[in-house]
Amino acid sequence: MSITTSPEPTPTDIAPEPPAAQPVPAAGDPNRGGAGYVTTALATGKRTILQFFRTPQLLMMGTVQGALFLFMFRYVFGGAIRTGGALNYVDFLVPGFLVTVILWTGMGAAAGVAEDSASGVYDRLRSLPIPRVAVMVGRSLADVTLVGWGMLVTGALGFIIGFRTHSSIAATVGAFLLMLVAGYAFTWVFITIGLVSGNAQAAQGMSMLVIPFSFISSANVPIQSMPGWMQPFAANQPVSVIINAVRSLMQGGTDVVGIGHTTTYWVVLSLIWCAGILVAFGALATSRFARTR
Repeated sequence: MSITTSPEPTPTDIAPEPPAAQPVPAAGDPNRGGAGYVTTALATGKRTILQFFRTPQLLMMGTVQGALFLFMFRYVFGGAIRTGGALNYVDFLVPGFLVTVILWTGMGAAAGVAEDSASGVYDRLRSLPIPRVAVMVGRSLADVTLVGWGMLVTGALGFIIGFRTHSSIAATVGAFLLMLVAGYAFTWVFITIGLVSGNAQAAQGMSMLVIPFSFISSANVPIQSMPGWMQPFAANQPVSVIINAVRSLMQGGTDVVGIGHTTTYWVVLSLIWCAGILVAFGALATSRFARTR
C-alpha cells in the first residue's frame, strides 16, 4: 500500500496578502492632493468676478445707487448744510461718500454669499481637497474689486458735479489705497452676514444693520450738528475715523477739514480699526465656512 503526499506549494501558488488600507485624508488636509492656497483663492475669486459680469445688474445697481444718493445730497440737501470749515459742501461730501460706498456695495456681497451657500456651491467646495479658508479669501478679493469699481465710478461722478481735491497727487492716491484697505476689511463683515443668514433675502435684511454707520457719521454732515448724545458714537465709530483720514488726505490736512489731531493720527487709527475688523470677522467667517451643514 503506497501513500501519496501532496506536493509542496510553490511561491506562485500562495495568494499575496492584500495591502493594508491607508487612511484617506479629510478634505482640506494638507497631506491630501489638491489645489494650493493661492490657486484656490484665485480660482474662487475669478468665479465670483465672472458672476458679476454675467449679472450686469450687480455692476449697474451700485453705480446708479451711488449716483442717486450723491446727486440728492449735492443738489437737494447741500444748500441747507454748512460744513463749519473752509471747505464748500461738495468738497466736504464726496470723500465721505466714497467711504460709505463700501457699505452700500457690501450689501450685495452678503446676498451673494448667502445665495452660494443656500444653493450648495459651498457644500461642494467643502468636499474638495482644497484649503477651505482660501475659498473665503477668493470671495473677499472679488468683492473688494467690486468695491473698487464702485469708488472709481463715484469718484468720477464727484468730479463731474464739482468736487476737487486740494492736496498732492500722492496724498490723494494714498486716500484711495486706504479706502481699498477699509473695503477689504468690511468685506469680511458682509461675508460673515452672508454665511450666518439663511438665504439671500435674509442677508439683505441683516446687512441693513450696518447702514446706520453710514448716516450716523461725518460722511454727510459735520458731527457738531448732531444731538449731543449722538456725537460720541458718531465721532468714534470706524466709518467716521476712516472718513476723517480720507478727507484730510484729499483736502490738505485736518486744519482745512476742521477736525482735531493730525492726518497721520487719523490714518493710523483707521488702519488699527481695519486690522481689528479683519481679524475678528475673518476668523468668524472662516470658522463658519469650515463647518459642514
